[in-house]
Order: sequence, then structure tokens, then C-alpha cells
Amino acid sequence: MSKIAIIGAGLAGVEAAWQVAKEFEVDLYEMKPKKFSPAHSSENFAELVCSNSLKALRKGSAAGMLKTEMQMFSSLTVECALKTAVPAGGALAVDRDLFSEMVTEKIKSNKNINIINEEVTAIPDNEVVIIAAGPLASDSLADSISKLCGGNLSFFDAAAPIVTADSIDMTRAFTQSRYDRGGESDYINCPMNKEEYEAFYEALVNAESAELHSFDVRKDVYEGCMPIEAMAKRGADTMRFGPLRPVGLTDPNTGHRPWAVLQLRRENKEGTLLNLVGFQTNLKFSEQKRVFSLIPALKNAEFMRYGVMHRNTFINSPKLLNKDFSFRKRPGLFFAGQITGVEGYMESASSGILAGVNAVRYIKGQAPLLLPVTTMMGALSDYISDESVTDFQPMGANFGILPPLDTKIRDKKLRYETLAQRGLDELSDILKGC
Repeated sequence: MSKIAIIGAGLAGVEAAWQVAKEFEVDLYEMKPKKFSPAHSSENFAELVCSNSLKALRKGSAAGMLKTEMQMFSSLTVECALKTAVPAGGALAVDRDLFSEMVTEKIKSNKNINIINEEVTAIPDNEVVIIAAGPLASDSLADSISKLCGGNLSFFDAAAPIVTADSIDMTRAFTQSRYDRGGESDYINCPMNKEEYEAFYEALVNAESAELHSFDVRKDVYEGCMPIEAMAKRGADTMRFGPLRPVGLTDPNTGHRPWAVLQLRRENKEGTLLNLVGFQTNLKFSEQKRVFSLIPALKNAEFMRYGVMHRNTFINSPKLLNKDFSFRKRPGLFFAGQITGVEGYMESASSGILAGVNAVRYIKGQAPLLLPVTTMMGALSDYISDESVTDFQPMGANFGILPPLDTKIRDKKLRYETLAQRGLDELSDILKGC
């Protein structure tokens, strides 16, 4: 049996190597320090670039639930994060340098992991390969991946915010497709009268944008997929002739066409998550919540993902990957990390765990480990492999991707705690049988 090759020593790559090395030898390819991406500067593995926060730690949060699940798999990155944590309230934040140093030391001291400091320009022909190159994969490797995927590779993440369906005020919204084309409930329409629209417009054009890194700036994206705030600055009525156009719609509360309408579209097949159509944005997260909540139907909207616009190489996973992160058209090939469409440090690391576990099971001739969608890791893997998705955009851990409870719990804190405990109990039972 040839060695397992893993490309990339980011959070996903080191987690995959850690899992595989429990039973098999690994060749872990990392182009640093011979070559650095525009975002990286440290020679160490699992380098944190944009933030030192790994989000909430409490089990009753989506991020905390995910980390607890990872710990049940003996996660390397969670262990190192806890040991290098710095005070951050309820969040798990780390000393970036100490965190990366500790991960690197543990990987290098593992006798089953061979470090190969070379840039991989073509996918190795090993029997088993895990591609864990991050969103800043080298051009040569990205080209090889693009050819393998038949061009189904994105180089920029321009995503609109996502809200939960049950947080929409349906007394201020209505269901209707434009000109009644399509299903009656295909879209939820959030109308605004002239006064409401003008207040929204003023807040939007004066809102604060997030700071872009130099490697995130890409002018062609802004023409092909313009941020809503940039569109608004072209004129007070520009949005009303674009994503907020009211033509073909009638508000049943007034019997007339609204002044402007935001349309919400299903993000998942269950309809628990809704996408703000045409609202790609580069506003700060806090500004997105403040400004978009001015739309009457979104007054109490619960945001499961905020809009983003940045460099983020990812494949069209629903067309290419199975739920175990294996590539459908090439047995023994797995993907892990943000390149699969999971969004976030711990989400990337968790996908590396599952890719590593399933690579081992593939070698041993065992059935893949497929986690239930009641777990956060299972829900994320289900999301990236859902063939019904037509406009795939990356997703991070959130309770909106979990199936609802059988019994409705109105208290949000208790509901989230119950969702988390349900998933953790099911994962515990599954791992006992492995």
C-alpha cells in the first residue's frame, strides 16, 4: 500500500494527517517555507490569518457544539487551541503564534507523518490523496484542481446573508413569485413603502464596510456581482430597478405594488434558511444586522451567515463530492477544508477530521462514516454534498442547517442547547459502535 498523500498543512490538512497517522503513514505536503501565499508569513502549520478567534466555546452554541464534536474525535486543533487560549469572554481565542507552533511540533514529532516542503502543482497519483489546500491555493495547484473538477471551481466568495425562516415577520411579508411565474411559495417578499425604503437607503449608503486585505481585492467581481451598498451609491433608485424591483408583485396587505421589495429564497431543501436575494455585501457584520433589520419583515431576523466578499477558492462540492468528502469520479481522492465550501477555521478542521477518518476506512475496505444531520459535522457534510443545491455558496456552523426539534421550543437559548445535546448524544452512540 502506497502512502497517503495530504496536500496542505492548514487546519484541515493537519487534522486529516492526525487521523490517518493513527493507523497509516502520511506524506504531508506543504509549500512553506519555500513559497508563501499572499496571506501567510509564518513557516508553521495551521497559521491563523484573519482572526485569532475560533468563536464560541459553550456547547449551546453552534460553534461550541462543533468543537465538542471534534473533541470526540480527539481533534488536534481543539486540543492545541485550549492549551494556547487567551482571555476572550465566552469565545475561544488563541495566541496565534503559540497555537501554530504547538500544532507544528505535534505534527513533526509524529513518527507516521513525513513532512515534504514542496509546492504541489499536480494531484499525486497515490492510491489515496486528500486535497486540503486552503482558499489561497497556488495557481498551479488551483489549475490542476479546476481541470479535475471540469471547471467547477470558484475563486471568489460573493455571498448574500442568510436568515432563519421562522424569524421573518410574515405579517409584513407575503409569498408570491414575480408575475406569478413559478410556485406560490418560491419567494418570500419583504415590501417597503417609500418612507421605509428611503430610511433603509440612507442607512445603507452610510454604513461602514469591512476592511479588505490586498489579496481580497478583485475589481472584476464587483462588476459581475456588485455589493448592494455599491449599487445603492449609484443612485437612490438604482436598487429599485435591480434586486429590490417591485414589478410583478402585489402586496396583499395593501392591494398595490410595493415601492420596493426584498425577496428571500430558500437556501436549503427544508426551507429553514432563507437567502437575501441580490444582497452580496462587504459591510461589517454588525452593520449588516443593523441596516438589513430596517426592512420591516426583517426587524427580528436571525442571521445564520453574514454576507462576504473575499478570495476563497472552493469547488462546486454538491456536484463533485460525496458526504464523506470523497470525490465521486475518482475513488480514493478526498477533499477537505475551505476548498469544499465549509466556512471558518473550525469548520475546515472538522472536515479534515472526517476526510482523514474516511480515507482510513477506504483503505481498510470499510463503509464510510456518515454522520447524521443532527450533528454539526454531519449537517455541514450534508450541506456541501446536497445535489439539490443549484447556487452553491460556502457555509459555516449554524443551527439553521440542523433539522428542527420534534417539539417546538420558543426560548432560543433552551432550543439551541436542546439541539446541541441531541446531536452530541447521537454522535456519542455512533462512536461507541465504531
